[in-house]
Amino acid sequence: MNTKRRPRTLSPLKSYPGKSSGLRNQGSRDREPAWEIALSGDLGDKESDLVSRIVDLPRGSRGTIFFDSPGGSVYAGLTLASLIRLRKLNVAGVALGECSSAAILPFAACKHRFVTTYTTLLFHPIRWQSEDDVRFEEAAEWARHFKIMESDFDRLQAQLFGCEQSVLDQWTRPGKFVSGQELVDAGLAHLIDPFAEEDQWQMIEAR
Repeated sequence: MNTKRRPRTLSPLKSYPGKSSGLRNQGSRDREPAWEIALSGDLGDKESDLVSRIVDLPRGSRGTIFFDSPGGSVYAGLTLASLIRLRKLNVAGVALGECSSAAILPFAACKHRFVTTYTTLLFHPIRWQSEDDVRFEEAAEWARHFKIMESDFDRLQAQLFGCEQSVLDQWTRPGKFVSGQELVDAGLAHLIDPFAEEDQWQMIEAR
């Protein structure tokens, strides 16, 4: 097992308001998102670009991240979620299509979470994927570490959502596709309808 190998998942970012510039009145200045980021595709493939973009954002600034990702590297998800919290970003996470597996971590880290009735989230335990040339000693050590990591990530995911771990356990084991409405019913997100005549963006701005 080399250092490049990471556990993979099939596929789960939070922030704090900053002052925006421009010719806006005081009432809208603190409510208009200053930036927008699209988080789509495999997290591992896009990790470098996403990390760079988040690091380049002003600390404590306000913005929106749009999610459509099946997940990927659990470490990539952890890194993105950590940066959102560490840099105190006031993020509205909007899951438009799929937000599954490792992508759930940065979504859960968002201060405000929005989903649609069509949003799909796959919850499941983290999974180990490795090359075939793993020595027995390496596999044994990785299995020991993996068991600890799995428990730690279960607790972290519940902490980010701000809910009891038992709420997520009913979805995570053995694994379940959860709809946006189910997430709303559990009190973990707000529902928006992109296809409604009313301006749904006002709901996001009003956070």
